[in-house]
Amino acid sequence: MSEAVSKTVSIFLTLDRQTINSYFNSHDPAPIYMRQISHELEQYIMDSAATAKRYSAIFYKLKCSSEVDKQYAEPLIYAIRRHFTERKLIREKDFERFKKRSWMLLAISLATVMIFQGVVPMLIDENQRFVSAFVGSLEIFSWVLLWRPIDVLLFYWNPHLKDILLLKKLATCEVIVIQNEK
Repeated sequence: MSEAVSKTVSIFLTLDRQTINSYFNSHDPAPIYMRQISHELEQYIMDSAATAKRYSAIFYKLKCSSEVDKQYAEPLIYAIRRHFTERKLIREKDFERFKKRSWMLLAISLATVMIFQGVVPMLIDENQRFVSAFVGSLEIFSWVLLWRPIDVLLFYWNPHLKDILLLKKLATCEVIVIQNEK
């Protein structure tokens, strides 16, 4: 079952006096353009953009029923862009921490392997029979020890970059204001 790939993603928002307050945190006393967006609005935007791929264009389409309602467009978009810019910065910090931890784990694993493969065999008398089995066990242990750090560095970075790109698109996408004709 394949998911539909969208070349453009439209996120529709209605602007009027009744709905504008539902887009923001009701307990935030800041001016409208500085308010935190509500969890429901964030979830709606993220769900709407879920089908977006790397080269998909994302648009905010704001539906206004009158000229008076257009005044809410700029503060709403400013709040949404500020929110997703902050989320992107947090995600980038998480990605940097992920890379630092992964490289550190690989370095520790390599140091451990070097000790097991280089130093331990020199400490053992090679005339004993169990040396061959012990050295073979050390070799297997070394591969097992290196497997996870290499796996993480090769395959687990892409979701981080995908999330960062999506948050960047949501913070910078184009806005289209749609005027209702009555």
